[in-house]
Amino acid sequence: MQEVEIIVVDDVWLSFGGVTALAGVSIGLKSGEILGLIGPNGAGKTALLNCITGFYVPQRGRIYFDGRDVSRLKPYERVKLGIGRTFQNIGLFAGLTVLENIMAARHIFMRQNLLTAALYCGWAKREEAMHREAVEEIIDFLDLQPWRKKVVASLPYGLRKRVELGRVMAMEPKVLLLDEPMAGMNREEKVELLGYILALFKGGRKGYEACKVLREGVQSVIFVEHDMGIVMNLAHRIVVLDFGEKIAEGSPDQVRNDPKVIKAYLGEG
Repeated sequence: MQEVEIIVVDDVWLSFGGVTALAGVSIGLKSGEILGLIGPNGAGKTALLNCITGFYVPQRGRIYFDGRDVSRLKPYERVKLGIGRTFQNIGLFAGLTVLENIMAARHIFMRQNLLTAALYCGWAKREEAMHREAVEEIIDFLDLQPWRKKVVASLPYGLRKRVELGRVMAMEPKVLLLDEPMAGMNREEKVELLGYILALFKGGRKGYEACKVLREGVQSVIFVEHDMGIVMNLAHRIVVLDFGEKIAEGSPDQVRNDPKVIKAYLGEG
């Protein structure tokens, strides 16, 4: 039985003036797969994620999601289809609480208008209660209860990373794109965050069946990470970029022993 590709990037070219960020890159992300994306700084990894999410529009090539051409869709339209993403630099609302930051992500599902929201009665009140319940379940899943009413700016870096994961979870993504999710974290924080990502990918943990996000889980993951220990242990398959070109693709063992990858990125040691 042929494996279904939930994301297809087909011959994508992206340039900024005279600088080529992506040169004919093609990749496929299978349903049920964790795909690692690695390469030196400036290789085009974040640029590729930006093309998939719609922050950049490539000059050539196509991007398909779940069989649909999404190449010209706006970022918010892709989010509604099921593409969720975290960023290399944390982009939380620093002056809001943990609960408010995660609640903000639920706006894509809200149907109330300006009038019903201002009156805050009837359907608007019931709708907010429903979304708040989902947010509370995410907070429980990520063990953020002690900080749920804390302002995000007051939290340590590792906790803010966890809140960011919670915010993207609140969008109920089918595919999760993680841009260096563990950058700047110590070993303990990395292991902790990795556990949450794996639990989410596998469909949640016992006791959280009531939450739609956690019950169904994320179908597929693409992640950019420089910690090769994590990449080699987490990824089912790895794509390697260098100067905007794909130079290798395969299992962790295949990539680890590829001479081109060793020369461009991993080093001889």
